[in-house]
Amino acid sequence: MAAVRTDSERTEKGWEPKLIAFVCNWCTYAGADAAGTRRMLYSPCVRIIRFPCTGRIDPHFIVRAFEQGADGVLVSGCHPGDCHYVSGNLLARRRFAIFKALMDFLGLEPERLSFSWVSATEAGKWVEVVNSRVEALRKLGPARVPWGTLSGPPPSLNGRSVAPMPQEPLSQVKPDDYQAVESQLRQLAEGLLATGQVKAVLGYGKGSLQQATPIVITNATEANQLIFNEHCVQNLTVYLTSPSFRSLRPLGVVVKACDSKSLVGLLQEDQVKREDFRAIAVSCPGVKVNGRWADKCLSCDQRIGPIADHIVGSSEPKSTAGADPRDWEIQTIEKWAPAERWNFWMNQFSRCIRCYACRAVCPLCYCQPCIADKNRPQWIPTSPHLKGNVSWNLFRALHLAGRCIGCDECTRVCPVGIRLDLINRRLSLEVAKRFGYEPGKDPSVPPPLATYRPNDPGEFIL
Repeated sequence: MAAVRTDSERTEKGWEPKLIAFVCNWCTYAGADAAGTRRMLYSPCVRIIRFPCTGRIDPHFIVRAFEQGADGVLVSGCHPGDCHYVSGNLLARRRFAIFKALMDFLGLEPERLSFSWVSATEAGKWVEVVNSRVEALRKLGPARVPWGTLSGPPPSLNGRSVAPMPQEPLSQVKPDDYQAVESQLRQLAEGLLATGQVKAVLGYGKGSLQQATPIVITNATEANQLIFNEHCVQNLTVYLTSPSFRSLRPLGVVVKACDSKSLVGLLQEDQVKREDFRAIAVSCPGVKVNGRWADKCLSCDQRIGPIADHIVGSSEPKSTAGADPRDWEIQTIEKWAPAERWNFWMNQFSRCIRCYACRAVCPLCYCQPCIADKNRPQWIPTSPHLKGNVSWNLFRALHLAGRCIGCDECTRVCPVGIRLDLINRRLSLEVAKRFGYEPGKDPSVPPPLATYRPNDPGEFIL
């Protein structure tokens, strides 16, 4: 692909849009070939890249096209039911629906990313689609190149015209609510260790500055070291896939309702076996981050999660659940113009120092090696500059789409305060709306982007 040129260079040389078309070999490419055979005229601004199937077109390729100077990207393949590989295009439709939702949320103009179904007999449709996309790009002008640039001051969510969501839903929580759970937790852990039902218990202990810290106890006499209070924020299930804990199986792990959902994800993806752990589900009134109730707790209506071998405290649903303030923030961002959204997120990503704390703390980021560590090929630049930062945060959000259970640990540990929780929640809302799926409920149900339905919505496809 051609080297990146600045907007001024492209204007001086008589700018024409550059449209990259990723097409399947069996339908769209054959249709484009038929258009050429028939001497049908269409814009020369399109560059065609052929794939065996749209199911093989990874969003990485689309991002790389924009990184290298594309003004727009078109993905085109077989109509549903006509795929040479039976279901490749149906699986791709789900992935591309989520990818497009993410790019819209980040502020990429919708006209710059298009999808279509074009069969081998639809040479005329291919001509029409290409010409309409090129014309739309001409009206938009050059893309923001190089990828990951600011084109103006970013808007701020802090200057709200509406007051932030109040914290009333948890105003009735008292210290006694935690002390009763803590006492029962110690008794249960002592019994489990004394009878040999578990080799160790992974829970919370006293840390510095009145904070809780993960601890492992292997003896019943150590049970009094366990604590549970509003500072027990960490999602301890992240340790279940660590090789260091294999010798401690079966492991008793203390889980809050939100944490328990990640156990479902790990079971779905065969990262742990059910006999490897015993879920000690604690009735959680809520936790605090930086002195205030966590956003996820304000809308939580469950005390106990979906997987619970032992229950500590009450299992009755909460009656104090309210609205999630992040939904308001997402709606605010979506009301901004694409350029404003883009500048907001570029400003967020520009702060990333590539410490990978978000990856380390996420129970579902278990891939070894991670895509960010691969260099053959190197999809994500390793140095902390804006272009690489955008790619890293974008790809991680895509990998968690339909899997993220909303524990918000990635946002909590981010040393520069990037609002990763807003991206993850926006994609979770999109998955729920399109596919009726909520992660962390049933380990027997496959993740949404690993399956499909023939009648999945595809209104974004030309």
